[in-house]
Amino acid sequence: MPIMKNLRQSLRQQRCAIKSSNREKFAKKLLHQTQKIANFQNGQKIAIYLPNDGEIDTKYIQNFLKNRGFSVYLPILVGKSLKFAKVGKNFRKNRFGIDEPIFTQILNANQLNIVFMPLVGFDKFKNRIGMGGGFYDRTLVFKNRQQNYKNPKLYGLAFDCQEVAKLNINPWDIPLDAVVTPTTIYR
Repeated sequence: MPIMKNLRQSLRQQRCAIKSSNREKFAKKLLHQTQKIANFQNGQKIAIYLPNDGEIDTKYIQNFLKNRGFSVYLPILVGKSLKFAKVGKNFRKNRFGIDEPIFTQILNANQLNIVFMPLVGFDKFKNRIGMGGGFYDRTLVFKNRQQNYKNPKLYGLAFDCQEVAKLNINPWDIPLDAVVTPTTIYR
């Protein structure tokens, strides 16, 4: 496990080292990339995340979705898994200091159409490593149990520098439908 821990640490450092002027540029490009792949349709329920620890910013995607009238949800911690709360006016910080919506509709992952997920590292085979808490994997375990779940589509969002040659995957890791970076879509 120390190898994974070191990989995670070095990828997080690379991610945090990106200059803010570049972050802004990459965040804009990311919106265009997600528009190419996500097949956004009216009435869809879409989960996104608020960037933390140097993750690629989703604000342009969020604004696009909000302006088009989509229902946008953010992950909230419930025990060792996630549920998804509709973005509203009120937030509180969870135990990791990340904003979570309060007093809004809460859904399970299988009620969503699309989940945009943060990640620490990925490979071209659409495998991801996260921060190591396993929250998304536990939340999305139903996708592994039942291959025919069309929803939600799972899209990992990342900077290009977060790609690694090949990740060792565990049986509990949930594969992504695609990884989207400012320059490339891995399907």
